[in-house]
Amino acid sequence: MKRKDGIRLKITDPMYTVAAHVMDKRVDSMNMITIDIPVDPVADYVHRKRDEGMKISRLAVLLAAYIRVLDEFPKLNHFVVNSNIYARNELAVGMVVLQGGNVTEGGTMSKIYFQPTDNVFKVQERLTEYIEENRKENPDNGTEKIISILLSIPGLLRCGVKVLRWMDKHGMLPKSIIDMSPFHISLVITDLASIRTNAIYHHVYDFGTTSIAMAMGVNREVPKRKGGEIIHEKCMPLGLVMDERIASGSYFALAFRRFQDYMKHPEILENAPEVIDEEIKKIFKIED
Repeated sequence: MKRKDGIRLKITDPMYTVAAHVMDKRVDSMNMITIDIPVDPVADYVHRKRDEGMKISRLAVLLAAYIRVLDEFPKLNHFVVNSNIYARNELAVGMVVLQGGNVTEGGTMSKIYFQPTDNVFKVQERLTEYIEENRKENPDNGTEKIISILLSIPGLLRCGVKVLRWMDKHGMLPKSIIDMSPFHISLVITDLASIRTNAIYHHVYDFGTTSIAMAMGVNREVPKRKGGEIIHEKCMPLGLVMDERIASGSYFALAFRRFQDYMKHPEILENAPEVIDEEIKKIFKIED
């Protein structure tokens, strides 16, 4: 079955082929874990860049690290629809932007696109443009447009969502709808630290193609053993929810161990990626 947002993988581990049929909903296949990211390396890097006259946010560092990991672990960008496994042909992140920058004014959710070759500076540039656009009084937001259409006629929402689900299941959803949908993304991320809330396990939507959700929580002290004594290290907790049908537990573990390494050494993210998996090169047409 062809899709506008992915390439069906015909050669996969038999275990995952079977799993996609046994667990035909994402709610059946969600695995959850919290990882703690030391605060100081990222904070020091952000302050150092500020002293150099460059504004780099913690979120930009986190997204740049995730993109770099995806270069090496392409299964993170896979998804399952109708029990078939696909490799996504775009790198889209869904997130909520508070309109006016104020939690009391509500927010708008859409998605931001990246390229596998983006370094932390390019990520910050794309992030700044995205936030500025979505904080406008009337943002050019496809998600808001499709919601307005579905709410414009009584009964259209219920019927419309059922039709969209059916079309998505059978690979018939137009690219224009996929581009507007916040449910067809590589990663959904929410920054709960900005509203002083603990990390949560954010659901991966059963509608759409989202396979991984990440929630940033307020900083906390984590006990660790160092040199024979227990110390308390300030960390940022990340609540992760993963669709286990796209990769094994060991694959996820290696990928997010690598993610932690990048977060401990964010200066690496200033350079072009040293390693890009052949699958990513082929799908995104990246030349050596």
